[in-house]
This record gives sequence, structure tokens and C-alpha cells, in this order.
Amino acid sequence: MSLDQRSAARLAVVQALYQMEVAGKGLNEIFAEFESHWIGREIEGVQYKPAELTFFRDVLQGVLTDQVAIDRQIDRVLSGGWPLARVEAVMRASLRAGTYELRARKDVPARAVIKEYVDVAGAFFGPTESGMVNAVLDKIAREERAGEMGG
Repeated sequence: MSLDQRSAARLAVVQALYQMEVAGKGLNEIFAEFESHWIGREIEGVQYKPAELTFFRDVLQGVLTDQVAIDRQIDRVLSGGWPLARVEAVMRASLRAGTYELRARKDVPARAVIKEYVDVAGAFFGPTESGMVNAVLDKIAREERAGEMGG
């Protein structure tokens, strides 16, 4: 497992969550599609990096399993009473995946999780949106991992 493969897995998770939401695809269909057609392949001239498949599966499955609790926690943290349902779909997927990792993957340092999903947001959006992902995940990290985050 390399850090690059884990970063690629996170990007694939966000893309998969987006696909599931906008195209209404199921988990098994998404696993099959991403593992056979996307991860590590070249599509329309874009090379998709190899991803750590067990990590991809764990985060994607974990988000879906705990989505109600994850969404409630994000809703609570979002500033100004802006509901998660009104956040753009790719950003919503990034927040859900990051929140899952902060809640369930204590083997990954909180600051690494936050940085990775800020980077994913940066691949799709500008600094304002990346900053929002950073702020929300930082607050969630302080709730989930107060000792690690120093408060």
C-alpha cells in the first residue's frame, strides 16, 4: 500500500458516491464498475491511478452503512444552518467520506484525512470550497479525536 494508492482510493470513493447519488447506482454495481473500468485504467486520455481496493471498499461501504449518522453530524457542523442536502454533490461526497474516516479509521491520522479530502475538493473546486471542506472536517476531527487534535 502506498500513500498514492490511498489518495487514489479516496478520489475514487468520492467519484463513486457521486455516481451512486446522481445515477442511482447500487453498491455492487459501483464496485464492479470502478474496479474493472476506472481504477488504474486510462479513460478518454486520463490515466486513473491504481488505488488500494480494500481501502476503497471499506470507506465506500462505511459511508453507506453509517450515512444517516454521518449526515446528521455534518449537518450539525455546517455553518449558518446550511443543510448538507443543499451542498453540491461532489462536495457532499467528500464530506461524507472524510467524516467516515475520522469516525472509523483511527489508523489514519486526522490531519492526513483532512488534507486528503481538501486536496480532493481542490481537484473539483476553488479555494472557497476547499476551505469549507477543511473547516467542516476540522470541526468533526475535534469532536471525534479531541485528544489527537489537541482539543
